[in-house]
Amino acid sequence: MTVAAKVHSEVVAERGLSRFFSDMFVVTERNIIALVRIPQSLFFSSVQPIMFVLLFRYVFGGAINVPGHSYVDFLMPGIFLQTVAFGSIGTAIGLAEDLHKGFIERFRSLPMARSAVLAGRTSADLIRNIGVLILITAVGILVGFRIHAGIWAFLGGLLLILLFAYALSWGFSMIGLLAPNTETAQVMSFPLLFPLTFASSAFVPVQSMPGWLQPFANNQPFSILVDAMRALSNGGPTADYVIKSLLWSVGLLIVLAPLAARRFRRSF
Repeated sequence: MTVAAKVHSEVVAERGLSRFFSDMFVVTERNIIALVRIPQSLFFSSVQPIMFVLLFRYVFGGAINVPGHSYVDFLMPGIFLQTVAFGSIGTAIGLAEDLHKGFIERFRSLPMARSAVLAGRTSADLIRNIGVLILITAVGILVGFRIHAGIWAFLGGLLLILLFAYALSWGFSMIGLLAPNTETAQVMSFPLLFPLTFASSAFVPVQSMPGWLQPFANNQPFSILVDAMRALSNGGPTADYVIKSLLWSVGLLIVLAPLAARRFRRSF
């Protein structure tokens, strides 16, 4: 390859990358505006995690013994992960709705980077998850949750959870592309999350589970993320949990994002 050809290819690549980010920001803005314009959806998506906090804190909390911790400090890291994980289902529902209403076809007819449609949707859901986490943190503090390991460690734990939720959003985007409508997308998504959420260390110590279930509960990604968040919030050994959390999140993102993009290109 000549120097001129090499320079030309670099310029084309730079323009393509600039176009991708520009289109992604536009799609992200469009999805955020659509969310804000439906306050009922925003309200009820925020009420659900608040109800879980109150339910586990005041109904189940007295029956669950956690040595060395108050139950609310044990509980909140699990609530954080559950909230963003279930929030990631919004990616599947949103894409299914866009498909049903013909928005994807309109995007296809525009001179824009196709992958920006998925990147914009997942980015908008990431921003929504940030807002919900701020709300749930405030609710947790009101019901007695306290940060014992320092604010910076706590914020680092939230970033770990957001990275994992972003990776999940790419996985759920495939469900949104496969589902014929929003109802089916929702029905397909929940069975994937329920076993991972409740068969984990999110709400009860793994040691309280049956022996045959403990190996799965100890080594699945939800438990590892919750344990990392718990260590960064309450104190204790963190390096092993944080490294494993990063490996899970980055690994899922590396696998799921290309698969979702490939599915999108093949379908449209």
